[in-house]
Formats: sequence, C-alpha cells, structure tokens
Amino acid sequence: MNFILNNLLTLIVFTPLLGSVIIMLLPRENKPLLRWAAFLISLVPAALSIILWFSYRPDVAGFQFEVRVPWFTTINSSYHVGVDGISVPMILLTGILTPLAILISFSIEERVQPYMALFLMLEMGMMGVFIALDFIIFFIFWEFGLVPMYFLINNWGGTDRRYAAFKFFIYTMTGSVGMLLAIQVMGLTGGTFDMVALTQTWPNLTGGLFGLPITTVKTIAFWAFFIAFAIKVPIWPFHTWLPDAHTEAPTAGSMILAGVLLKLGAYGFLRIIEPLFPREFQAFAIPVAILALLAIVLGAYASFGQRDFKKLIAYSSVSHMGIVILGIAVAAYALNRDAATKLSAVMATNGAVLQMFNHGLYSAALFALVGVVYERTHTRDLQDYGGLWAVLPAYGGFLLFSSMASLGLPGLNGFVSEFLVVRGSWPVFAPITFIALLGLLLSAAYSLKAIQKVLHGPLNPRWAHLKEITWREALAIAPLMVLMISIGVWPRWILDVINQTVTRLIG
Repeated sequence: MNFILNNLLTLIVFTPLLGSVIIMLLPRENKPLLRWAAFLISLVPAALSIILWFSYRPDVAGFQFEVRVPWFTTINSSYHVGVDGISVPMILLTGILTPLAILISFSIEERVQPYMALFLMLEMGMMGVFIALDFIIFFIFWEFGLVPMYFLINNWGGTDRRYAAFKFFIYTMTGSVGMLLAIQVMGLTGGTFDMVALTQTWPNLTGGLFGLPITTVKTIAFWAFFIAFAIKVPIWPFHTWLPDAHTEAPTAGSMILAGVLLKLGAYGFLRIIEPLFPREFQAFAIPVAILALLAIVLGAYASFGQRDFKKLIAYSSVSHMGIVILGIAVAAYALNRDAATKLSAVMATNGAVLQMFNHGLYSAALFALVGVVYERTHTRDLQDYGGLWAVLPAYGGFLLFSSMASLGLPGLNGFVSEFLVVRGSWPVFAPITFIALLGLLLSAAYSLKAIQKVLHGPLNPRWAHLKEITWREALAIAPLMVLMISIGVWPRWILDVINQTVTRLIG
C-alpha cells in the first residue's frame, strides 16, 4: 500500500498508457474481449483516483503526493508532479467519466481495437495535465491529449468528421504555439521550468528582457497563455470549433470533450495565469468578465435556436463554461483589494471550480442520452421526435433529471455552483452579473425546449417500436446522477476540498 501511495500520481497517469498497449496486443477480431478489457483497465485509474480523493488532506497547505525526479537536466526541467484541492476534483472527474464513456462505446463496431487504445491514451494526457508542476511536462501532456481526440473525431465521427477534427486540431495548436513560446521565455528567464519555483520569482521580476520592459514581456506572455486557455474552454469568440467537434464526435468523445477537455483551459487559468500573472490578470479582469458574460448569454441564446439535439447541448457548454470564467475573473480582480472583495472572490472561485466538476457530470450525461436516442432513431433533429416518453419512460426520466441539473434546479448540483458564482460576483461585477442572469434564464428555456420536443406531444408513429434504454447505457449514466444529487443536497463533501486551496490562492 505504501508503494501505491508513494507513486499514486504516476500510477494514475501511466496505467491508462499501459492499458492501451495491452489492448493493442489482444486479438483484433475479438470485439467483446477488447471492450471489456478496456473497461476493466479504465477502472484501475478510477479506483486510484478514489484512493487519492480519500487520502488527500485539505487542511495541509501546498501540494501533496509530490514527486520530483530529474528529467531534462540541461534546461533544468524535472518530472515534478503534485496535487492540490483544485486538481484532485478534476482527477476524480476524469477517473469516473472514462470508464462510463467506454461503456457507452460498446456500440462501436468498426476498428474497436484502435478506438479503445486511443481512448485510454486520451485519459493519460488529461490526467497528466492535472498533476504536472513543471511547464515542459505540462505542455507535453497538454499536447498529447490533442492527438487521440483528433483521431477519435476523424475516424469515428459523423458525416463532417474530417472538417470538425481538422478545425479542432488547428484551433488548439494555434493556442499551443503561443503558449510554448511563453513557456520558453519564462523558463529561460527564471532558470527553471518548475511552476512552484516560478510562482515565487516570475511575478516579481524587474528590469528588461529582449530589449523590452519586463512588464511588456509579462503582458505578452499573459496573452499567449490566455489565448491558449480561452480556446480550450472555449470563451467567446474563440468557441467556434466546439459545436462542430461536439456534433461530429462519437458519443463517448463528446462526453469526454465536454466533461474533461474543456476543463483543461479553465484549470490553466487557475494553475498558471492566476498565480504567475496576478497583476496582468487583474488589469484585464473586467474585459475577461465581459467575455465571460458574452459566452453565458450568447451561448445560451445560440443553444435555444438549435434544431440539432447534440448541437443544442454543445452550445450550452459554451454558456456554462462562461460561468466558470466569470468566477475566475472575480478572483483576478480581488488582488490587493479589501477583505470583503476577497471573500466574494473566494466564494466565486469555489463556485467556478465546483462548476467545472458539475458541468462535467451533467454535460456528459446529456451527451450520452443524445447518443442513446440517436442510435435508435438515426436523427438528431428535434422536429423529428415527439412523445418519446410513451415508449421510453426510463430514458425520459434520465433525460429530465439531467436537464434539471443543467438548468440549475435547486436540490441538484448545477444550482450550487451557479449560486456561488453569482453570489460572489454580484458585489464585484454587479452589472455584468445582472446581465449574466439572462443567460441562466435562457438555460431553462433551451432545456425545457429539448424536453418538450423529445418527450412530450403526440408520439411520432415512426418511433412506436423503439427499444428502451439498456442496462449498459443506464449503468453509464446512473453514477453521474448519483453525484448530481449528492452535490445538490450536500455539497460540503467536495467544497471542503476545494475551499482550502482557493482561500490560499486568493490570499
């Protein structure tokens, strides 16, 4: 047990990679074996993530389960990993969602072996981002996760999958180029790529660099990171890749894309921009809050206007992630402010991190439910549905429950995180928060629209003989519903972990 705890983070990251190698060694033609092997292998990092959750001590300051091993000594880069109260929930979310997404993927019939191997490799990349404390390690994992998702969309997606995969890849790579240049500047200037060490030195650097004032260099580096993370979240107007990628991705790909990959950008704001660029982030906090507002309102409005069921959920992700960025913008604004403003920032940032977790739950459930009905009807046009509750009552219950969590019904998880962000943002950005509430109102509108179009009204005769949701599909969604209601009724179990780190981050 001591070996597991001492190497817990390394095991969480690299067991999926080992699993993908095992999958590629199994007989290609034995599809049931490949599916069940991938699922059982994915349960290993899930179990390790749960062990991490219960072993993590929120009251201990700093990073825990740290490992630091010399790696690239020429440039003073090391394999430095560790976790805090922001990364631990994201690791738990990734560990839970991956086996559930693989369960949904049992319907994949073509090239099952590479599909399952790529999915496990994708999990490794996502986990690596959440544990990395060295910029080079962070960037490697950041880019590594891009490749499996590209192939999952390109090879197993819908009709326009190649266009969507190409757009996803180009957008993300564009942001990554600027981020890599900023990382090189910081590493060469600070003499190390260690995030923890640079947090102590980089914000206080003085003088000049490359013939420019250091303040100008820091501002350029800030915007390089900002654009990379803004594309990944995505913040309006960097969001245009998302609806295409979601719509064309296979169902499990959409679950992971919305559930985890979007969170990498928001995580970057908290892990890198907030501690390393506090003054630059504060200077642009109001513009960032306005961009978050636009994402909330315009994303919700675009979602309401969709006829494609999957695209409706995709645009809702833009709106819900805007809530996360609004909470983070409050944290940026609170630097060197009075105690009341900092208290509001702590509340808003707690809500932002919790919203990252919550959105991962209900968005993954909704995308899974879209996939369930699509496999039976082969259409996503809301106008083609109608009255499905008469033949799919269990499916209807799953869809209604997940939609209520998405629109922020009290008693379910979405309400808690949205309330915290709004409550924390109101004293700081009152006009912006007031307008943002229109987006929350529209979230109820598009959620009820989807429910009405799919479940209510007269039954379309074409669907009179549809088969009910299977045990496998239900098993892939039920754990997410349990977490939704557990956070809605008793959020303390997760907020206690988040709050300690957020409080220290805000200062």
